[in-house]
Amino acid sequence: MLAENLENWAQQERQAGRQEGEQLGIQKTARNLLKLGVLSNEQIAEATGLAVDEIAKLRIEDKH
Repeated sequence: MLAENLENWAQQERQAGRQEGEQLGIQKTARNLLKLGVLSNEQIAEATGLAVDEIAKLRIEDKH
């Protein structure tokens, strides 16, 4: 029972780590697209799957 609980916990932690890494990768892609200065927030949102307001936030953060 303890071993099973530990394995379940480890699987959950690995999944959380993968999701966090994926999210960071998507944000990096969005930032790189923003740096190009060619695409609109809507186009970048469509390409990355992020919300338009998230793209706008990244655009503001990157200007600082």
